Amino acid sequence: MKIALIGATGFIGSALRQEALARGHTVTALVGRPEKLPAAPNLQGVQADVHDTARLAEALKGHDVVLSAFSGHAQGDVEGYYLEGVRSIIAATRQAGVKRLLVVGGAGSLEVAPGVQLLDTPGFPAAYKGTAEGARKALALLREDSALDWSMLSPSAVIAPGERTGQFRLGGDQLLKNAQGDSRISVEDYAVAFLDEVEKPAHSRRRFTVGY
Repeated sequence: MKIALIGATGFIGSALRQEALARGHTVTALVGRPEKLPAAPNLQGVQADVHDTARLAEALKGHDVVLSAFSGHAQGDVEGYYLEGVRSIIAATRQAGVKRLLVVGGAGSLEVAPGVQLLDTPGFPAAYKGTAEGARKALALLREDSALDWSMLSPSAVIAPGERTGQFRLGGDQLLKNAQGDSRISVEDYAVAFLDEVEKPAHSRRRFTVGY
């Protein structure tokens, strides 16, 4: 499969890149600094600014699917920067004629109780609120789109480097917790679940989540 991966050098994007290449896919890595990409077979780096919709659309043409691991963590206005970027990615994917778009989501918009999202709980870390709010609004944008075959995968509350076990649970809009009450997933297993969805779509036009 010919995959366009936006944000391929970031924390989650790097794991998606490695998993996709390990499965034998051809990956076009759309990044701000292609020189940061480690050389690998079937990997091509392309400089891209997600806010330049027309140029991004040109780079996306001819791919089977677009994966977005775009984030705005390093920006002052994280929420605004991220949301405008997602709008541009959606528009560029449409313009490029690519039908499928899979997006890295956040855990903040997952429910911890009926009608109560993690982001709105008192203990949610202030440092992550901008990112989480941006991801929540991005999900709303996708749900309003009638043209794309999209999916969004939200991680558990904690996503960190760990092992690639291939053993995890999938869920819908509710935060997953293990028997000890912890909500976590390794970035390696997150990538497994993400690429599983790329290869065998099971959550068309839906958000889903992964956890232990």
